Amino acid sequence: MSMEVTAWNSMYRMIHAQRDKRPFSKATLRRIGGFARPHRRRLVGYLLISVVLAVLAVATPVLAGRVVDTIVGGGDPDLVVRLALLIAAVALVEAGLGLFNRWLSASLGEGLILDLRTAVFDHVQRMPVAFFTRTRTGALVSRLNNDVIGAQRAFSDTLSGVAGNLVTLLLTLVVMLGISWRITLLALVLLPVFVLPARRMGNRLARLGREAAEQNATMGNQMTERFSAPGATLVKLFGRPAHESAEFAVRARRVRDIGIRTAMVQTVFVTALTVVSALALALVYGLGGWSALRGDLEPGAVVALALLLTRLYAPLTALASARVEVMSALVSFERVFEVLDLKPLITEKPDARPVPDGPVSVELDGVRFGYPSADKVSLASLEEVATLDTRGGVEVLHDVSFRVEPGQLVALVGSSGAGKSTIAQLVPRLYDVDAGAVRLSGVDVRELTADSIRDTLGLVTQDGHLFHDTIRANLLLARPEATEDEIWDALRRARLAELIDGLPDGLETVVGERGYRLSGGERQRLTIARLLLARPRVVILDEATAHLDSTSEAAVQEALAEALADRTALVIAHRLSTVRAADQILVIEAGRVVERGTHTELLAIDGRYAELYRTQFAQDAPAQLEDGELVPG
Repeated sequence: MSMEVTAWNSMYRMIHAQRDKRPFSKATLRRIGGFARPHRRRLVGYLLISVVLAVLAVATPVLAGRVVDTIVGGGDPDLVVRLALLIAAVALVEAGLGLFNRWLSASLGEGLILDLRTAVFDHVQRMPVAFFTRTRTGALVSRLNNDVIGAQRAFSDTLSGVAGNLVTLLLTLVVMLGISWRITLLALVLLPVFVLPARRMGNRLARLGREAAEQNATMGNQMTERFSAPGATLVKLFGRPAHESAEFAVRARRVRDIGIRTAMVQTVFVTALTVVSALALALVYGLGGWSALRGDLEPGAVVALALLLTRLYAPLTALASARVEVMSALVSFERVFEVLDLKPLITEKPDARPVPDGPVSVELDGVRFGYPSADKVSLASLEEVATLDTRGGVEVLHDVSFRVEPGQLVALVGSSGAGKSTIAQLVPRLYDVDAGAVRLSGVDVRELTADSIRDTLGLVTQDGHLFHDTIRANLLLARPEATEDEIWDALRRARLAELIDGLPDGLETVVGERGYRLSGGERQRLTIARLLLARPRVVILDEATAHLDSTSEAAVQEALAEALADRTALVIAHRLSTVRAADQILVIEAGRVVERGTHTELLAIDGRYAELYRTQFAQDAPAQLEDGELVPG
């Protein structure tokens, strides 16, 4: 490997290295060993071949020196041919082993990436909803990409590099000292001139690299937020495109300036190391040639020393930065383990059982609940804050009890922030209660399997979230095995079949990020079609029509009627006109059930429900109470 290539490789590793002051425990190293254990055969083979390649790298210069000595000494021509063939054979073996070792390196590194990524991805999926409400998506994705790849380098690059370079260095020194210890020692005098610039320039390049990465990350965040449909709409509505452009340009110019400085430092670095290596070679040729002419050294030895010199400085430079690379890999492992060590608040018991067959009842019994604080569900590094907010645990539900019998429709109404949506999140066990119990068919949800809860419950929220995928893919999320007829039946019942059939791509139409290519009503009806396809026994509607106009609401209400038919239903409603026919209405205020009864009964007692009802209808027309029923006058 030439000095220039060595310099560029060293620079690349230093630029991408991470520095961290945290101490690393033996437990971390044991966990790393745990991830490496399934790949131990390939890892051992990789290290052994790296050692063999190091030996072959030293053998070639020695053989070249023998060829020169044979030629100069007028030796046997057949010996020259045999030596040349041996050099060719070494080159072929070296090339073959190099290709095989690269395959081992790639399979080892990519296998480790697969293990780490799937471990982190599976673990994150088990985290509670509170984790995702606090975590920055970009920071979390970075753990799955940058840090996992950084950890992978510990095996695919650093480990073998250290082993191979150590063997190459020792063998090279032994051979060079055997040829001429004086010239070898003099060549080593230039070692500090070679290594120290590598360390100093490498540190400077690493700082520039981190600064560029931070600026690029900032630009990435700005683009991610502004290029989403809601973000772009917000910028246009408030008339700030020029300001956004100027702000982006400032960051882009910083990246440009860093790029120019980095390019110049790189060039100076490579030039300096190339000059130093040239001086070292001049020293070897000068002293070696002088010794050869005096008869103290064979001409072939001079050639061998010169070739070996390039094999000496390359591993020395690599080993000089090895500690930085090792620490960088350990930092990456620590950041990955940091996510894996964050314990999910909700876990499934080993003996969990499925929801009982048949119609399902829903019961809340003396439920008390407070949202967990950030330090229990998140990481400061994922929120990109210095310290986590320790506030939390304030009780928002106080001794809430009610029961929804199989096939009944129970509505929750009340002021915003009263706790209605919190109740809706406790039933599918998105959170666990602090006291009391949530039961499905008489069984505490903490005793049930997560899969059976998901199969039993269907939830429609007010935002109607869809993935950036086709209509078909968004529907099949509910039931992947659904047939074409079942999909169209669900669309017809959701009052969407005619619309989808009229689209150029039909079911293959991509709905856009969060479904923004559809109107609000269409998006909601598509989520209802997904629910109909899932065929849950319990339906929870969390203000599914809250942000719709009258026309869209009417279409969605028709679709909801299909979804609620013959199912146990818990409905959170902002518009009280939508829940008049409920079997029971619960009025939630400040986390408590303050009233319960039918629409007529609650109007008759003239309490909080009647007050809410009057307030909503007062804007439309004067209202009056007739036979216990408040109607528009």
